[in-house]
Amino acid sequence: MSDADCIAFLEWCLPQLGLRWTGYRKVRRLVGKRLNRRLVELGLDDLSAYRALLLREPAEWAQLDVICCIPISRFYRDQGVFEAIGERFLPEAAAMAAKRGDGVVRCWSAGCASGEEPYTLALLWHYEVARDWPSMRLEVLATDVDTTMIARAKAACYARSSLKDLPRQWFESAFAPSGPLFCLLPEFRRGVTFALQNIRETMPDGPFDLILCRNLAFMYFDEELQRQTLERLKERLVPGGFLVLGTHESLPSGASGFHPIKSGLPVYRREQS
Repeated sequence: MSDADCIAFLEWCLPQLGLRWTGYRKVRRLVGKRLNRRLVELGLDDLSAYRALLLREPAEWAQLDVICCIPISRFYRDQGVFEAIGERFLPEAAAMAAKRGDGVVRCWSAGCASGEEPYTLALLWHYEVARDWPSMRLEVLATDVDTTMIARAKAACYARSSLKDLPRQWFESAFAPSGPLFCLLPEFRRGVTFALQNIRETMPDGPFDLILCRNLAFMYFDEELQRQTLERLKERLVPGGFLVLGTHESLPSGASGFHPIKSGLPVYRREQS
C-alpha cells in the first residue's frame, strides 16, 4: 500500500475507534505494516477491500483495534522518568501505604505491551526501594489489549536490544541467557501479574498507589475519550497517588483533580481531597 492510501484509511477508521490521527503520524508506517499482514491473512488485495469488509463484518473492528495499538517498548524506557520513580515516587508510595497501615504498594501498568514496563518497576523496587522498606512488598498489575503481547510478557524473555538501557548490574544479575534471548529470573517476576484488557472498555478496580499510562490514552485517544479515561484513572488512584504519562504527553486541557509534579517530568499527583 502507498503511504497516501495508509493515511487516508487511518483518517477514516481512527475516529470510529475513538482515536485521533495526530497521534499516529510518526507511527503510521508501523501500523501500515501490520495492516499489510492482515490483508494477507484475509486474502484481500488492498485497503479498499478491507474497508468494505469492515462495513460488512463489524466484528473485524476488534481486530483493527488491536492492529492500531502501538507495541513499542523496552526496559527502562525514558531513563529519567524511571530514575525518578525509583528515587522518589515508589518510596513516597511506600510511605503512604505504611501510613494507612497497608503492607503493599500497588501499581498498574496500562498498555504494558510485552511486559518491559511492569518488570522495570519490579527491578526498581528490588534494587532501589526494597532495602529501605523490608516489610513492604510491591504488586504490579499489567494489562494490554493484545493477546500476543500478554503471552510474550508472561514468558519474560527478551532480545538484547530491549535491555540496552538497563543498568549493567541489573542486566547481569536479573537475566539468564536462553539462546538468543535473555529471560528474567523468577524472583524478579513475583508480584507481577498480567491481564487482557482494553482500558476503553474496562479497568481494574484498584485502588493503586501508582499508575503508568504512558504513550497510550493521552497520545492516541481523541480528546473526549481522554477526559473519560482520566476520570476513570482518577477513581482508581488513592488520594495522593501518582499518574505517570509518556514524555510527550500531557493531560487534556481543563483537567481537574491532579496537579503536576514540579520536576519537568510527565508525572501528576491526585489531589488529596
